[in-house]
Amino acid sequence: PVPKPFIVMATQNPAGSAGTQLLPQSQMDRFSICLQIGYPEQNEEISILKGRLAENTIEAVQPVLNARQLIQLQKECQNIIYGYIVALIHATRNHHLIELGVSPRGTLALTRMAQARAFLHGFHYVRPEDVHSVFCDVCTHRILISSKARISKVSAYSILKEILAATPSPSVRSRH
Repeated sequence: PVPKPFIVMATQNPAGSAGTQLLPQSQMDRFSICLQIGYPEQNEEISILKGRLAENTIEAVQPVLNARQLIQLQKECQNIIYGYIVALIHATRNHHLIELGVSPRGTLALTRMAQARAFLHGFHYVRPEDVHSVFCDVCTHRILISSKARISKVSAYSILKEILAATPSPSVRSRH
């Protein structure tokens, strides 16, 4: 058994990957989220330089909560907009430019990421904006776009944005 919670973070550098094979779609689906970070702004990069030259930043990392607290926080994030999440996922499976839509594993990942975002913004329930905020990052690597989309230079990201815009968002009121 692995300890609870069990979290793995991985990075990928697309440059210099000659000779390596891309992961098959079934393996890509196992990653909860795929972020594109890009380069820092100039002022951010200066701060990085100053921080790295002044101290070993890895040694300065301080935990913000322990495993027990993380598990408790996960349990608190229970009020989910299930119907909306499933409607978005089903839209990926029925879109004319998508050959392979998001799997049930992707539905779970979307739900969990929306829960995490809601909690980080001080809510104990998921709001539509939490789902919107993580939808593309969670789903872009999980769909397989059609050859028609590729020929037309339509990206997976733009298709997912279209799905977000076309799927009616539920109205949620706070219980405070």
